[in-house]
Amino acid sequence: MPKLTVVFGFIFIVLGVGGYFATDRVSMTALIPTFFGVAFVIAGYVARKENLRKHMMHVAVLLGVLGLIGSFTGLIKLFTLLGGGEVARPAAVVSQSIMAVLCLIFVIMCVRSFIAARIVKKT
Repeated sequence: MPKLTVVFGFIFIVLGVGGYFATDRVSMTALIPTFFGVAFVIAGYVARKENLRKHMMHVAVLLGVLGLIGSFTGLIKLFTLLGGGEVARPAAVVSQSIMAVLCLIFVIMCVRSFIAARIVKKT
């Protein structure tokens, strides 16, 4: 899971930087996925140490949950956008939606990994 955490971190960094430049650097909030990405990368690298893995992976999944909660409104607005409606900042809606979906996938993968580790530990 530490390698996967680093991969997701780099994806978030690209999402944030890409969104920032795609919107002509109008708002620093477009970089929010980048900040999450940096935290994911740090957590993933620290988790490579066996004695810190469990704690850092819990930190990473917490970051994933916070990212999901913070970007969930983008998913709701995405349905409005896809339905032909208007939203205030379409690029922000797309970026938030991508972040929400990625965070959800990451959290699900972490929970599955935690469950598998628990099963292996019992046997």
